[in-house]
Parts: sequence; C-alpha cells; structure tokens
Amino acid sequence: MRLLTLLCVGLIGTFVLAAASRHDLKKMFERPARIAFPEEEAYSPQRAALGKMLFFDTRLSGAQNLSCATCHNPSFGWETPAARAVGAMNQPLERHTPTIENLAESEHFFWDGRVTSLKEQIRGPITHPLKMNSSMKQVVRRLEAISGYRRYFEIAFPEAGLTENTILIALATYQRTLRSGWSPFDDWVEGDDDAISASAKRGFDVFTGIGHCADCHHGWAFTDHAFHSVGVGGDDIGRGILDPQMRHRFKTPGLRNIALRAPYMHNGSLNSLRAVVEHYRHGGSPLAHMNDMHPIEDMSDRNVNDLIAFLETLTAYNPHVSAPALPAD
Repeated sequence: MRLLTLLCVGLIGTFVLAAASRHDLKKMFERPARIAFPEEEAYSPQRAALGKMLFFDTRLSGAQNLSCATCHNPSFGWETPAARAVGAMNQPLERHTPTIENLAESEHFFWDGRVTSLKEQIRGPITHPLKMNSSMKQVVRRLEAISGYRRYFEIAFPEAGLTENTILIALATYQRTLRSGWSPFDDWVEGDDDAISASAKRGFDVFTGIGHCADCHHGWAFTDHAFHSVGVGGDDIGRGILDPQMRHRFKTPGLRNIALRAPYMHNGSLNSLRAVVEHYRHGGSPLAHMNDMHPIEDMSDRNVNDLIAFLETLTAYNPHVSAPALPAD
C-alpha cells in the first residue's frame, strides 16, 4: 500500500501510515462517543426537541409551505432526491442540497463554506428569497402567537424565552444531534468480522489504497471538511466567491448514508454511486475548468464493484426519523 496520510477527526495530530494493516486503518474511522456543543449553545433535551419541531414546521417559511425538512429530507440522507430542490419561487435552486448530517465538528457550511456557524447556516435558507423567503422577525411573530411554542421556549430557555437567537440555537442544537445511525461498517470496526461482505472488505482496501478516497474522505464522518476541485463541469466557481485562489472548489461531503443521497456532486449531475466512482476512476470530466483529479489507471472493474459494496455498508440500519407533533396554537 502506498504511503497514506490521514487526518482523523477526533484524534490529535497527523498519522503517516506505511503499509498499515486493514485492522489499523479501520480503527481510524471509529465514531466518537460524544458530540461537541459550544459552551454558549449548551445541549439540553428540551432544546433539541424544540429544534426538531422547528425543523419540521412550515410556519418558518414566508408562504408557510416549506420547512427545513422539505429540502433536507431525512429519508434521503437529509438531502433532496433531485439535482436541485425547488424553492419558494417554484424554481430549482442553484445547487444540489447538501446533507446536514454530522456537521457538529465542521467549521464551514454550504458547498462553498461561506458561513462559519450553524446558526448562520440555518438563518440563510429561512431568509433567502428563493428558498424559504421569510424573515426572522416574521418567524418570531408567528411563533409568539402560538401558546405551545411560547411555553416550550420558556422551558428550554428560561432566562431568554422566545427570541430570534433562541430560535437559531434550538435549531442548531437539533442539527448537532443529527448523527448518522449505527451501520454494518461500525459493527465491522467494532470487531464483528461477518458484519460486511468479502467484497465490501476489499472495497475498504480500495478506498484506503489505490482509490485514494481516504485522502479527502477520512475520519468517522468520512470528510476532511475541506475544499477540492474534483473535475465536475460547469461555471459555478464554488469557494472562489470568497477566495479567487479557490475557484471551482467545493466542500468535501461526508459519506455516511451516501447510498441514500443520490444524485451526487454540488450540481446533482451524477445519478448513482457507480457514476461517481467511474467519474473519479477516469479523473473527472474533461470539460471541468479545474481538476485536481488524475485517472486511476490500475482501478479494475472488480475494484469498482467492491468499492460500491463498501460504500453501501455506511448506510445506517435504521435511518428513519419520525416527524414531531407540532403545537397547533
């Protein structure tokens, strides 16, 4: 195996592995025992439950017809099963909906990383005229008119009550709890050698070896939370809107529950995991403006099949999330 450098989220330092065993490598993807919450946005079950109500409530949108869950659908890995979600103006949005799973450790949000806090990531779609087309003042007024919400905010935030800030904190608290569920891969990491197939085990070797997937998709959530150009065509400059040196670079998505999240890439241009793997196998699109990719000439058809089998083991046993009961008045 080639020299492989992996930065593992939750561990300190950079590990340089030469000829590492499969056993050593899979331990680098162990999930952390706890979720980190900022001190000023401390976790409580009341705040998380309130945030879940708000996440599924269409009253946060201007026309009261869209919720956060409309685009970030839990049945599809917290994404939208279409290249572009349809927003408030009944028009497709600019980019494919990114997943909001496993973002507690992230320092940048959206495909281009244009905001650096979960509260701002939440505020953006609510107030964007093409997305939910509301305002935080309008949301506060609507929620204040609902006795159930007033009571829940008094319980979750006894000192502040219902304010714009506590609405955003409640939603951010809930989003931090959105950890992808236990999967066959996790059982395998924990020592159950029969939890995944022989093909998937070979796929893990491809993932951490000749495929170089783990160069960017590492740590328990399978992402470096960084920005890369991966040979996708189109004129979207990605992080280039913030830094001209980062044109056409986009944030690395995590791979947990990836089999639920088609279509793929920032523009939703690839419809299947096989299409994604073949995209990387061939070094990206020749029409891309920038491309940090190179063809993997020694990747065989069997390698492709095994890699897909491995990626499918990252799907949680029970990814279903039930919708909450919402206060009526």
